[in-house]
Amino acid sequence: MDIQSIIEQMTLEEKAALCTGASAWTTTPIERLGVPEMIVADGPHGLRRLANIYEWGGGSLPATCFPTASCLASTWNVDLIHEMGKALAEECIALNVDVILGPGANMKRSPLGGRNFEYYSEDPYLAGELAASLISGVQSKGVGTSLKHYAANNQEFQRFSISAEIDERTLREIYLTAFEKAVKQAQPWTVMCAYNKVNSTFASEHDELLNKILKDEWGFEGLVVSDWGAVRDRVAALKGGLDWEMPGAQARHVQAVIDAVQADELDVAVLDESVRRILRIVFMASETPKTGEFDAEAHHALARRIASEGMVLLKNNGILPLKGQQQIAVIGRSAKHAHFQGGGSSHINPTKVSVPFQELQSQVNDAEFTYAEGYPSDNAFRQDLIDEAVTLAQEADVAILYIALPTFKESEGYDRRDLDLTKQQIALIKAVAKVQPQTVVVLNNGAPIVMGSWIDDVAAVLEGWMMGQAGGGAIADILVGKVNPSAKLAETFPVKLEDTPAYLNWPGDAGTVRYGEGLFIGYRYYDKKNMPVQFPFGYGLSYTTFAYRNPQVSTSTFNDVDGVTVSVDITNTGSVAGKEIVQVYVHDRESVLARPEKELKGFAKVELQPGETKTVSIDLDFRAFAYYHPEYKQWITEDGNFDLLIAASAADIRHTLTVTLESTLNLPCILDKESTVREWMADPRSKPIFSPYYDRLEIEARKRFSGDGGEEKRYATEGDVGMDVMEMFNEMPAVSVMMFHQKAWSQHPEDIIADLLTQVHGQQR
Repeated sequence: MDIQSIIEQMTLEEKAALCTGASAWTTTPIERLGVPEMIVADGPHGLRRLANIYEWGGGSLPATCFPTASCLASTWNVDLIHEMGKALAEECIALNVDVILGPGANMKRSPLGGRNFEYYSEDPYLAGELAASLISGVQSKGVGTSLKHYAANNQEFQRFSISAEIDERTLREIYLTAFEKAVKQAQPWTVMCAYNKVNSTFASEHDELLNKILKDEWGFEGLVVSDWGAVRDRVAALKGGLDWEMPGAQARHVQAVIDAVQADELDVAVLDESVRRILRIVFMASETPKTGEFDAEAHHALARRIASEGMVLLKNNGILPLKGQQQIAVIGRSAKHAHFQGGGSSHINPTKVSVPFQELQSQVNDAEFTYAEGYPSDNAFRQDLIDEAVTLAQEADVAILYIALPTFKESEGYDRRDLDLTKQQIALIKAVAKVQPQTVVVLNNGAPIVMGSWIDDVAAVLEGWMMGQAGGGAIADILVGKVNPSAKLAETFPVKLEDTPAYLNWPGDAGTVRYGEGLFIGYRYYDKKNMPVQFPFGYGLSYTTFAYRNPQVSTSTFNDVDGVTVSVDITNTGSVAGKEIVQVYVHDRESVLARPEKELKGFAKVELQPGETKTVSIDLDFRAFAYYHPEYKQWITEDGNFDLLIAASAADIRHTLTVTLESTLNLPCILDKESTVREWMADPRSKPIFSPYYDRLEIEARKRFSGDGGEEKRYATEGDVGMDVMEMFNEMPAVSVMMFHQKAWSQHPEDIIADLLTQVHGQQR
């Protein structure tokens, strides 16, 4: 298809119209030039394809509701997520959808975020790997994706207008990294901008984010689409890199583009570039015929497999898997009314739904079951329901409580106000556990909850998440041992809300939210604070055990471009088959700028039979050791020693290997007239020429501050300034320190520093 020829034949009016949707879910076709419409539909864990694609609302066609992202991320299984992506594409093809709107790659800055169930993780490396895998799975079948919501969409409070105030390094290392990985590794057809502002500029108009970083720096080849209703100024958005506005039709905005071009306020070349990007994706989509049907039963089975691999066993005193219990009390409304997805734009009309109670009954044929509702659908407190549950529990061999966080607490559109279950649910768990020590709690929620008031009283806790339409069967599979749980948390479960990193800066006010915790979100924060948590990042139990032996690195000294490979032997030391998730974190022993204690930089999931051993190898590349330096405006590495932490979770480090990195970077000198004495002495180019001045400064300091006329010592004595003077001087601008000792120099200190800067910067030519 000759896109350039089509652009040359298009009228200004057609170009402006193409850059805005024709309806809520379609692009604007141009029939005279053979440009078809393109149809999009909501995702990301299932297809929400409306029966009438030209309307905002109405019913949606049946599709498979897969587990939401918090469950998917807990699988740590990129191959399984890729398989799910292919299934989503098959449903898109059958239901006439060209692009599915997902996945979401935003960070879970706070567990209060109302949309956290749609996002993967608090860690950008893990989120990026999973997003890239889903994208490549979908697009392998000729269907597009829309990576969202770019960027810093981390809360629902004032999400259409709030300005996320983030320093450059934090933005790069935490909030952009997952998007960067997904774009570079999988090239999504589209990227969807967020509603919010980033550092006072709407994401839909953000030249730095959309043009300079996404398109120019990362090499994004697709189109940028707005979140639905995110565009305030269509002309500013086009200039800022927003190619396609949704939803349509928006006659006023189309006319604004036409007027701006005619008034020379908008370069037609900018408009043409957006048209080119849109046409490229429209024609790519048209190459895949949208016909046939999808295998609903096979996809339901896949959803069950994914759910069972994403559910995290948080506690188990040996009660699980169930074996030999004759009387089982099933308690909790969600046992019969499955809670398997969140509210909002991702809400799927499922092809079928597995009922947890029925699924458990079908797998345990030799036991008698009783059932109590336990808690109502609303927020009423019902002591009668608790009393009924207690009666059944104390008569049973085991009580299984199905506890779902209700939609009035958790959904798109509003943030959570706390991390608690309802008062009824907490009272129910405590009352049942008091009479039945063999109590198992099964949770259905999209984000962490606090458990301190009841977790010590129960025998087991299974985090079932929003587990998709087949999740009821997956729960039963784990409870009876048909499936050995292998999931691990992709986010930290705190002891209490007040412990969370963003607590003091949430949710913001006066139109601004300050990301005051900086780099330190999730486990990075808890590590730095040395703070206890309920369950750490990367944690999850199994019905078997694993030994980590023979840790090795490919080389102990390496350069940053070549990277290094870590390997370890994993042995299943238990009696049942299982899967282990091996995690590799990197700790920088010394760096110019502050860094987290450790950061996830690699992982692998391995399946092992009892007694079996496999060697797991994980490659660590340049970025595994780099950090973003805002003064250099690039990712940098530094010479030095790094610890490679081979771990079963962020709190369970099995082996530590130390390696030495040699940086290949030839960084420019960033010294200026305000640089400190310490910075002058740290730069290898400036240290030789500044050292004579440093030595003289030390002598002059002794003379002035020693208290006895210049005795050879640095530390002040009683009766003088009472400090290590050179330590103070090290943190001051060199020119300021030298100004205190002007008589020591033949030139004015400002001239000396200017001359030294000329010398050191001249070395770079």
